[in-house]
Parts: sequence; structure tokens; C-alpha cells
Amino acid sequence: MRKSGTWMTIWDDRILETLQKEGGKPVGELAEEDGIRISHSSVSRRCKKLAEHGLLTPLGNGVYTITDRGKAYLDEEYDAENEVYLNGNGSNDGPTASQTSES
Repeated sequence: MRKSGTWMTIWDDRILETLQKEGGKPVGELAEEDGIRISHSSVSRRCKKLAEHGLLTPLGNGVYTITDRGKAYLDEEYDAENEVYLNGNGSNDGPTASQTSES
């Protein structure tokens, strides 16, 4: 079972799944996906939040791509709440924006 963060919504999983399957996409295209039933502005907010937590990378001009952390989360190898890899899989590749802002 995926270990989502308390800050996450069901749409975050759909966004991550789409980007893993189809590669980087702009927010506008994500908002038009059949499986994502929220507004353009909501998709934009969710992508920003996912990027803050290291699951997406913004490429500029509203385009996002999934990170290794995002893929590990989808593969049930990453705990998004505690921001750690599970069972020693992967690497903790530095702090996320939320961790650095707490310092």
C-alpha cells in the first residue's frame, strides 16, 4: 500500500501516475486527462505541492515531470508523510523544500 502524506489528495496519485506513464506534461494537458477531474488551477496547485515535497520537478512554463521519489512513492517504496524511502530502497537525495524551510 502506498504511504501517502496527510497533505496529499487522491488527485496527486492520478497526476503522478499520468506523468510516470506519459512523461513530462504541462498543467493544461494534465487538467484535460480523463482520469483527472479537477480544474486547471487545482492541478497547478497540486503539482506545486508535489514539487515542494520532491515528487515532481518543475521544468518551466507549467511543465512537470516525475522524480525518482515520485516513482518510488507509486511503487510503494517511499513514505510521502515522513519523506523517507522504505526498506532501505533508494536514497534520500537531499531535503525537500518543506524540510529546508523548517531550518
